[in-house]
Amino acid sequence: MNKLLYRFFTDDHRHLDGLLDKAVENPNEIQMDYYHQFRVGLLTHIKMEEKILFPAAQKANNGVPLPLAAALRLDHGALTSLMVVPPTASLIKVIRHILVQHDLAEEKTGGMYDACEALTQSETEKILNQLTAVSKVPVHPPNPSPIALEAAKRALQRAGYNYDQLAS
Repeated sequence: MNKLLYRFFTDDHRHLDGLLDKAVENPNEIQMDYYHQFRVGLLTHIKMEEKILFPAAQKANNGVPLPLAAALRLDHGALTSLMVVPPTASLIKVIRHILVQHDLAEEKTGGMYDACEALTQSETEKILNQLTAVSKVPVHPPNPSPIALEAAKRALQRAGYNYDQLAS
């Protein structure tokens, strides 16, 4: 297997990590231009997985979702909810924790990307074309309302994370 899809997504993971690193390079001030690029990039990455990769793998798997898909979707919901609230050092700590766990589940040998790649071998070129044509997800400015943070905490809880524990 040539792992073109695996490389596409893991390269994007590294790109997103780099944007987040640049956003918090100065510990006293989050660089909002880089954080904005990170938000758009992460949401677009999730869109590519949810709208293209996971459905293609499920279709190739006789319509049966891959076992890891449900947990990854919960992570996607949690991460998406975290993109709504303004960034803080605590929020970044939580995002990084989830991304480490999430990316490992996708990237490890036998993980989601390997499974998707194996199931969709005959569709790789078509899928890559679809992925490269995906439009960026538009985002609103972060919402500072306490309600937004509480909603994010509930989304994290559904995914098996505790915001307050991770943030401390």
